[in-house]
Amino acid sequence: MKKKVVLAGGTGFIGQYLNDRFAEAGYDVKVISRGSKIHSWDRFDSIVEAIEGSDMLINLAGKSVNCRYNEKNKAEIFSSRTDTTEMLGKAILQCANPPSLWINSSTATIYRHAEDRAMTEENGEIGSGFSVDVAKAWEKSFFSFDLPNTRQAALRIAIVLGDGGVMTPYRNLAKFGLGGVQGSGRQMFSWIHVEDVYRIIQFIRENEHLRGVFNTAAPKPISNQEFMSEVRKAMNIKFGLPSPKWMLEMGAVFIRTETELVLKSRWVIPERLEREGFTFKYPDMKSALGEILRKEVQRG
Repeated sequence: MKKKVVLAGGTGFIGQYLNDRFAEAGYDVKVISRGSKIHSWDRFDSIVEAIEGSDMLINLAGKSVNCRYNEKNKAEIFSSRTDTTEMLGKAILQCANPPSLWINSSTATIYRHAEDRAMTEENGEIGSGFSVDVAKAWEKSFFSFDLPNTRQAALRIAIVLGDGGVMTPYRNLAKFGLGGVQGSGRQMFSWIHVEDVYRIIQFIRENEHLRGVFNTAAPKPISNQEFMSEVRKAMNIKFGLPSPKWMLEMGAVFIRTETELVLKSRWVIPERLEREGFTFKYPDMKSALGEILRKEVQRG
């Protein structure tokens, strides 16, 4: 009988990738999503049914933060994370055969803006502001459940790179000659290849003593200046105009997003994973972009 994995909020860029990889690995994949006719957020009994007897539950649910932080969007960003997490915890409590592992998304944005040193799980300093408040409430909802038969791990995920997702706008900026530094360019860019997200989930599943919080980021973060330079090199583009802070702020209003997504310095190191012996398939930006952008370069 196939092992069952449940992807909650599994319709976005990361969810679709994980869906494909788990299906390739022989899992029976169930997806909980708002638009699902089988397992939908508005039918609690269908959520219990999806989770019952599963090997693993992975929660990726949450409204995209790529929007303006007005009061309506802020409320939706907040509730879409905490409400779904609490619903899943209550559903696990209803299961006769609960999953042995529950992995919940969190975010590397929980740490403060850091240009002075890297943040680890042990010595990282929690930041302040709306995004940090969301991250803290998200983890609090997750760890509020006492589940004797289900291990819990929260992944503080850095910016995820792959064929799609955030790489699309960066690729377009470079293509149209705007792939220079953004803001000062000194802000650190912590990132992870989407394949390593999948491999980390499998690593935590296989190592049954692992629980708690994990920084889910590649071991070699780089500055924004270095990142944009690597993108241009991978795409064989010689030059990119810089985007000063004032220009980014004007542009963010125009495309209905927030400059925090680009200007916050996220300097995060995966100390726990490396200490436990996890090895990254894509530890540095050159190898990651080489894999992600090779098809585009080949297409010319």
